[in-house]
Amino acid sequence: MSETPRISTLGELRASGHVHRTLREEIRENLLGALASGRDPWPGLHGFGRTVIPQLERALIAGHDVVLLGERGQGKTRLLRTLSGLLDEWSPAIEGSELGEHPYEPITPESQRRASALGDELPITWRHRSERYAEKLATPDTSVADLIGDVDPMRVAEGRRLGDPDTIHFGLIPRSHRGIVAINELPDLAERIQVAMLNVMEERDIQIRGYVLRLPLDVLVVASANPEDYTNRGRIITPLKDRFGAEIRTHYPIDLADEVAVIRQEAHLVADVPDSILEVLARYTRLLRDSPAINQRSGVSARFSIAGAETVAASALHRATSRREEHAVARVVDLETAVDVLGGKIEFESGEEGREAEVLGHLLRTATAETVREHFRGIDLGPLVSALDGRTTVTTGEQVTAREFLDGLPPLDEAPLYDEIAERFGATDDGRRASAIELALEGLYLLRRISKDSDDGETIYG
Repeated sequence: MSETPRISTLGELRASGHVHRTLREEIRENLLGALASGRDPWPGLHGFGRTVIPQLERALIAGHDVVLLGERGQGKTRLLRTLSGLLDEWSPAIEGSELGEHPYEPITPESQRRASALGDELPITWRHRSERYAEKLATPDTSVADLIGDVDPMRVAEGRRLGDPDTIHFGLIPRSHRGIVAINELPDLAERIQVAMLNVMEERDIQIRGYVLRLPLDVLVVASANPEDYTNRGRIITPLKDRFGAEIRTHYPIDLADEVAVIRQEAHLVADVPDSILEVLARYTRLLRDSPAINQRSGVSARFSIAGAETVAASALHRATSRREEHAVARVVDLETAVDVLGGKIEFESGEEGREAEVLGHLLRTATAETVREHFRGIDLGPLVSALDGRTTVTTGEQVTAREFLDGLPPLDEAPLYDEIAERFGATDDGRRASAIELALEGLYLLRRISKDSDDGETIYG
């Protein structure tokens, strides 16, 4: 954040050559400037570059209010929050103004009186772009007063007339004048509350208990919603939908690399989680989204794989702490700990009752097999299979350290296979080396080249 400008009066602002722009002009020009300079105006968003982002950019250039439709965990809220980056970093406002009015264009009677009385001595303050973005989670108990405003009985009690505009307490949308207001889960708003937004969205004025205040509000309204056919909690009324200039559908990441990037970016990992383990989780999530056993109207949120990665990291740190390992690194054996706690984040079809664990386990094995096929292509694992001759086994588990696992590997007579596996994954330390070799053993088991026996947190390959 840069320093706040030192200009403090209207006269100084005029002398500086400051030009007032409407909110939509400001967003449009800043967006076009970013695109022209090659700067990414949407940091931290993955998988929307060829689909959602171009649609949103066209809507903003056109000056449209926007509603994003999509299943849970598709990044709708994050996308809305990045919109504040298209605002000027600092914007002048009349000091003490309830609505943050621009000094050149006061819109409330009080600010107009002050501007007329003080002239160039009108004091101004500066608002950072983060203060010009407001967010409201729509809940069934949200009232018209919350969004639009209401008569303040305390001001009436002080002696003001009931029809005096100064008796009105403004709600979130008027207070977002010259800014962006985002409403999450818009269908959850009661229909009568949505009706109260109609004038704000079209005529840009507000109506409060019979008073019509012709306030030329300069506000961009954006909203998010889940598909109506799933939520069944409500709907966006048709007149309000008509007032949104753009309705944009979001989606889950199309490319696997984007899915992994989202996990890596959003997960708070307390241990080292190799990319191969994150890839298994990403493939696992994508398989769940395609499974007929899962209620796809509900969707499988990106939070599923993010929580999975955090759980896997926690398992690795738990093992490292209890067994006094120097470095905590996640391995294949930690994936099963994540599956145990993630079942509640997805909804199964009604006919799958009692088979939830079976479905989750099968899809995890499939995701692991796909990852093994992708990364072990060209490596001959035959010597490792031959070394497990029926008498020799390899033991791993939730409490088996990386060094113990590596020391328990059978010696190989042929090429340095273990080094080749480690090199394929860029593994240089014991933890990552054990993670790579354990993935190879799990792949051989899934290909039915070796056997596997798991019990009481211990796994034996043979």
